[in-house]
Amino acid sequence: MMSQMPQPTALSRCPSCEEPLESGDRFCGACGFDLSAVPAPPDDTPTITMNGTAPRPAPAAGSVDWPVAPVTDSSDTPAPVHRSADVPGTDSGGSELPPEPGPSAGVRFDRPAEPDEYPLAAPRPGTPASAAPEPGGRAEGAPDSPADPRAAGLPVPPPNITLCVACRSGSVDSDGYCENCGHAQPRERDHMEQELSTVAAVSDRGLRHHRNEDAFAVSSTALPDGSPAVVAVVCDGVSSATRPDEASLAASRAAGESLLEALPRGTHPQQAMHEAIVAASHAVNSLAGEPGEAREHAPQQNAPACTIVASVVTPALLVVGWIGDSRAYWIPVDRSAPPARLTEDDSWAAQMVAAGLMNEADAYADERAHAITGWLGADAYELEPHTASFKPDGPGVVVVCTDGLWNYAESAAEMAEIVPPDADRRPLHSAQVLVGHALDGGGHDNVTVAVLPFPAPPQGAGSA
Repeated sequence: MMSQMPQPTALSRCPSCEEPLESGDRFCGACGFDLSAVPAPPDDTPTITMNGTAPRPAPAAGSVDWPVAPVTDSSDTPAPVHRSADVPGTDSGGSELPPEPGPSAGVRFDRPAEPDEYPLAAPRPGTPASAAPEPGGRAEGAPDSPADPRAAGLPVPPPNITLCVACRSGSVDSDGYCENCGHAQPRERDHMEQELSTVAAVSDRGLRHHRNEDAFAVSSTALPDGSPAVVAVVCDGVSSATRPDEASLAASRAAGESLLEALPRGTHPQQAMHEAIVAASHAVNSLAGEPGEAREHAPQQNAPACTIVASVVTPALLVVGWIGDSRAYWIPVDRSAPPARLTEDDSWAAQMVAAGLMNEADAYADERAHAITGWLGADAYELEPHTASFKPDGPGVVVVCTDGLWNYAESAAEMAEIVPPDADRRPLHSAQVLVGHALDGGGHDNVTVAVLPFPAPPQGAGSA
């Protein structure tokens, strides 16, 4: 319910000079004050609560010292007129407001004056200087209609600018880091996969290294008689050397190109393998002289280096070649037949075993086991490519890998356990499974695996 509403009362005295007024007066007869400027009292004061809240109490009216009209000697002389602007105002706390200059004294504007023209935002990174609009104008070729406001919040990278995968707003610098949030961007070599009709390879950075220093090359060609020849090269950069990622990439490319050039000419696959490793060695050696300014700033750095293992598979022959501790395994399709490791490491442990000084278990348990004694690089002791040829008596697959995998399946029997049974039909899937095994085991190193079915399938035979 509502209470009784007080009726509005007429003014009985002038608010300016306190002169008594009569009903209907619009101006004070003594001082001429405009009585219409006085606000009328509110029509009603509701007492019912809304939404459960009590009505807000009316603010207490502060006392205002209105100026009193001076007494005049003659009633014929009108009293001076006082305007509301002549009375100093007070703020909500009762403090006096400072006078404001200009013709608007007594009135304060909280909003700053509008400028004649607004400055334009700086052009976005990557925008040519010629495309930036002049002050007060618009860019050449810009549409007359304003941009769609719905697209204002969407990041649109300028040409040739890569957005960060983390914050989606910062641009990526030449070092691969976001200029906004500092997030390192994924490198192209962090995870690589390649599948041809007859071979597949997968390489991954692993879980502990900041970059992938492995590289691979897979390809296929035809021998002079038209029979297929499948090639896989896997290289592992030596982390203690300078620019190991460049060394592995250069070696894998050089060896792969050399094999593709020699095999169609009729070079025996084992001889072609030897020549390919020599070509890879020359490619890595050439990196020692590049770039010159890098040697000036860091003369103590050593030469780039890497290991290499490669395989060539034909319909009747299996050839492997290597330097270092990357390996090749033979896994037969008939798992009742024994698997085999096809390479011998160039490592401290292998030398101890070969010399009869330690058994294999003790040698590979030693902390010096993985110290390599052979590699590709300008500071290698000597170049001794190892090659071997095999004629398996049944179908199977060749697993060519770096130690990032075989550290988690060292023996041939252990490797055979983790190779999928359909590896000869699905080489890419098998390579993915093997890399996943290494990552599940801890991924302490870069891991690279190539899977080649034997005998070499006809050209165009894809994975099931």
